Amino acid sequence: MFAGTLLLFAAAAAQDLIYTSFFSSSAVGGYDPVAYFTDGKPVKGNSRFKLRYKGANWYFASAGHRRMFQMNPGKYIPQYGGYCAWAVAHNDTAKGDPLQWTIHDGKLYLNYDQQTQADWNADRDHWIEAADRYWPQVIQ
Repeated sequence: MFAGTLLLFAAAAAQDLIYTSFFSSSAVGGYDPVAYFTDGKPVKGNSRFKLRYKGANWYFASAGHRRMFQMNPGKYIPQYGGYCAWAVAHNDTAKGDPLQWTIHDGKLYLNYDQQTQADWNADRDHWIEAADRYWPQVIQ
């Protein structure tokens, strides 16, 4: 019941190209999107290195990471705007959890939870192909 309610709220809020929670305008849940590539793990961003981009606040662990993002945001923005890649592949939306992530072919993907991440990873090329068909129409 609770998970269904969360999905309902995520779907109702899914109007922007970049996922932010109902109560926040933070992209990637306040995590530094560059760190996934440079550090190989999620790293919380710092408000001192905040940047407003595409209607969301992006947080970075350092000025250098913010600069890297500014120079090439498309490289670091999660696919499907940070919505759950599995959900988008099913023509739906759900929040992407910044702790459930994968870099595949140089692109960052987020998923809803650990089980969803495991299911998505089992056949990720198939799910990416499906999600690419539905994105960005799924949020309209």
